[in-house]
Amino acid sequence: MTLKKIEQGRLFLAENPALFRCPFCHSDVKQQAYSLSCENNHRFDLSKKGTLFFLKQNHQSGYDEEMFLPRGRLIRGGMYQPVLTVIRQWLGAQEKVLDIGCGEGSFLAELENIAKIPLTVGFDIAKEGVYLATNHNNLAQQHFWCVADLTNLPFADNSFQRILNIFSPSHYQEFQRVLADEGELIKVIPGKEYLKELRQAFYPEEKAKQHYSNEKVLEKLAEKMTIVEEQQLTYSFAIPETLRLDLLEMSPLEWGVSQERKAFLREHPLKEITIDVHLLRAKKK
Repeated sequence: MTLKKIEQGRLFLAENPALFRCPFCHSDVKQQAYSLSCENNHRFDLSKKGTLFFLKQNHQSGYDEEMFLPRGRLIRGGMYQPVLTVIRQWLGAQEKVLDIGCGEGSFLAELENIAKIPLTVGFDIAKEGVYLATNHNNLAQQHFWCVADLTNLPFADNSFQRILNIFSPSHYQEFQRVLADEGELIKVIPGKEYLKELRQAFYPEEKAKQHYSNEKVLEKLAEKMTIVEEQQLTYSFAIPETLRLDLLEMSPLEWGVSQERKAFLREHPLKEITIDVHLLRAKKK
């Protein structure tokens, strides 16, 4: 019989209490039934969905179900399969993996479809995404979702062998703190051609919005960590007909688009999209 989500969360905490630390006072935490608490009486209770909330208050990220659900369907529809294949090759057999900015969890779930990962934790600052992530039922028992801030991670020092940072912001001081000494950061960032057809369709008259540069992101990573490998993947993805409207809603690119333009694109959806990404492995300096 499948355990309730809150019971799954309780079992994970019972087996892995040393994985966490209090984000408020940075002291150790102990598991007590359905909670984690520290010596300073900061307490974090499991939700009915088996997640922990490590923020002092809700954060309005701008990301909601209307973006997470289309994004998840495209991920599961194969849009990033070549990217995920490379990432899985970079993951070892016996590793604890942390997904930074997990959204609704489809990247981790798709990685699990390729090969099981011994222990994974996904977090996001958007509670809506984390709650959706709990619906993935293919993940191994040793998996946990939580709501947290990447600038103040609720995890113990040196606790993960791999950190995934897929299309999400970075905080390299915290990454290096929770990363094991021989561990690696796996970072995925857009290339200049990434989703170029969508940018052109959204902003046909605004040339500046049709272009993207990742130079500053690469420079920051090289400054803070040691890059040990880099791959660039560029390919065209044929969008299944049932997912073509999802493309219009799956990224912040659509936030500044007029309703008239969106209506036109719903009538004339894109059939192919360019995926152009840089995949990087990096270690502590």
